[in-house]
Amino acid sequence: MPRRRFMLDFERPIVELENRLEELKQSPLSSQPEIAGEIEYLEAQVEKLKKKVYSELSPWEKVQIARHPDRPRTSDYIHLIFTDFLELHGDRLFRDDPAIIGGPAFLGHQRVMIIGHQKGKDTKENLLRNFGMPHPEGYRKVLRLMKLAKKFNIPILCFIDTPGAYPGIGAEERGQAIAIANNLMEISLLSTPIIVVNIGEGGSGGALALGVGDKIFMLENAYYSVISPEGCASILWRDESKAPEAAQALKLTADALLELGIIDGIVKEPLGGAHHDPSFVAKELKSILVASLGELRSYPPDKLLERRYKRLREIGIFEEG
Repeated sequence: MPRRRFMLDFERPIVELENRLEELKQSPLSSQPEIAGEIEYLEAQVEKLKKKVYSELSPWEKVQIARHPDRPRTSDYIHLIFTDFLELHGDRLFRDDPAIIGGPAFLGHQRVMIIGHQKGKDTKENLLRNFGMPHPEGYRKVLRLMKLAKKFNIPILCFIDTPGAYPGIGAEERGQAIAIANNLMEISLLSTPIIVVNIGEGGSGGALALGVGDKIFMLENAYYSVISPEGCASILWRDESKAPEAAQALKLTADALLELGIIDGIVKEPLGGAHHDPSFVAKELKSILVASLGELRSYPPDKLLERRYKRLREIGIFEEG
């Protein structure tokens, strides 16, 4: 069993037990009855502890899992679920934004347009991808690819995984806010099926610019929020250390958002998060995408738009009672 290269604070007891178990298994005496018995006992304890820790995660701990550096990225799911992906580049106005990847592919025999935030897997790639935070040209690329999909009547699949849109001066100068607002308006009117999957972080308008869909799903340990817990804590308490309390108040987890009717379903993850078994998550997600596309393709364009409009209007309804 390889040692983990990254560990969250609340995982420390699990990792310590796993490391002890690994040492015993690598021992020359591992075949002796007393050592073999201890190995068997520790294996049971590890599984028991995993179930206890991961079944009682707080919202803040789920945020930490959503940000885990080993968590699968959009490109990983493209590789595991789709075939014949052809990446398209550029917004035809300024430049290509590596924080957004997209292009046509096949889901089984169905051609689809895939668009998603792309984080890096190490420091070098994260710098290239701007840590998954798009610039205005990234959002213009999103809209260009979506309109291309509409032209050929291809369903659109969006993968959300961003802390938020890039807040730099250059991005503001090039129209960050208007690019996001324009996406929200234009995407809501596209008469082709759109499915959105939040695979990790769903931060503010940076996520919402890809998040207007006919069906929205979240991975079990993903989060979706108008602001990061740290940002919320700094505003409400003027203290970023209050982020765990902010995460609790924001109702940003998949189970909370499902209960509120914001999302349509939750994609199951293995114990500890998607990075422990990406193939398992990809298999679960693929079956959901296939079933959802089959349903949405049955709607004529006018009914699809009517259904989407009704869905959007129902978000945030308050009934006094």
